Amino acid sequence: MAMLAAQSAQAQTYKVLQNFCPGGPPCFNGANAYAGVIQDAEGNLYGTTLGGSKGTCNYGQTRGCGTVFRLNKSGRETVLYRFTGGSDGGAPYGGVIRDAKGNLYGTTYYGGDLSCGSGAGCGTVFKLSKTGKETVLYAFKGAADGANPYAGVSQDAEGNLYGTTLIGGDPACAGGCGVVFKLSKTGKETVLYAFKGGADGANPYAGVIQDARGNLYGTTYIGGGASCGDGCGTVFKLSKTGNESVLYSFKGEADGLHPHGGVIRDDEGNLYGTTMGDGLPNVGTVFRISKTGGETVLYRFGSQSGDGAFPLAGVIRDAKGNLYGTTNAGGVYEGCGGEGCGVVFKLDRALRETVLCSFNGQSGCTSGAFPYAGLIQDAEGNLYGTTEYGGASGYGVVFKLTP
Repeated sequence: MAMLAAQSAQAQTYKVLQNFCPGGPPCFNGANAYAGVIQDAEGNLYGTTLGGSKGTCNYGQTRGCGTVFRLNKSGRETVLYRFTGGSDGGAPYGGVIRDAKGNLYGTTYYGGDLSCGSGAGCGTVFKLSKTGKETVLYAFKGAADGANPYAGVSQDAEGNLYGTTLIGGDPACAGGCGVVFKLSKTGKETVLYAFKGGADGANPYAGVIQDARGNLYGTTYIGGGASCGDGCGTVFKLSKTGNESVLYSFKGEADGLHPHGGVIRDDEGNLYGTTMGDGLPNVGTVFRISKTGGETVLYRFGSQSGDGAFPLAGVIRDAKGNLYGTTNAGGVYEGCGGEGCGVVFKLDRALRETVLCSFNGQSGCTSGAFPYAGLIQDAEGNLYGTTEYGGASGYGVVFKLTP
């Protein structure tokens, strides 16, 4: 099995488009990409790094407070903005989205209102113009409004932004169990839902998606029931009026546990995502949730040697119904602490998994390690993504993979 997986990985064309911090700290061009990338019509890529620039942030990061970057088609990087960790924000774990005018929108986990979070700040929602001017659209206060957004935002046709915070919200939940929020074009925040930490879920690491009727869909990492102590996580739907419906509560058995990434939705209304673990080999699943709330486990990692482990991001789906994603560990190579450095995988409609790339943090297809985020796909079928570590100096890469 391992030999077959390695051969399938080597059959792909893999290219590193960007090595972060190639000469080592200080990492002026960014370091450690937790989020994925987006692409514009000209083929430029945009993303964020958790670290970058020089100095120590007030929340303890020693390699800078993060960047927003652009890569052109030839792989030349432009750092569009370097966060200071102050009122402008710091530590963008989530990626960015782009509007028709070329403005970018995203979140930072820290910074903003420095009276919050013991001086580190409780995070921001920001806008970055084409000229690199940053505007903080909202600074979280850490109370009922939420705190520390881990994921990025989505945008509707009117320009409103939607997202989640990991904590904050309902004061009855210790530290707050997180919120789903809406931010108007004028910067007015509305908390659409505050998680209670029980059957409704708690602590959403991922953002939300929206359907044509304005309903929002997402996941929570814990909550949903008595299993797994604090609950094994949920998939939820939120109506325009703020009515939450739990579409599925994970039981921590063969159905999976702890969805860390978000969901996507097909034309029939089915939702697709991943869980970090399951009740068998306990290294994660790819799942589908029907409109009626029935779950189908499409793939269980650990089913064969080298197939990957612990997917932290969701999946994407092509026109043929194939799913693509990453796992943060596993693979053919046993480096990276013996757990493997992660893979890029394809799951076809017959539920056959193909490992497209197995990382080991060094060279060739393996130049990169621990892909934290998911993928995007262009019109030619090329896949683009990031790794948190690995590459020339070990601070992560942006890669292109031609299946």
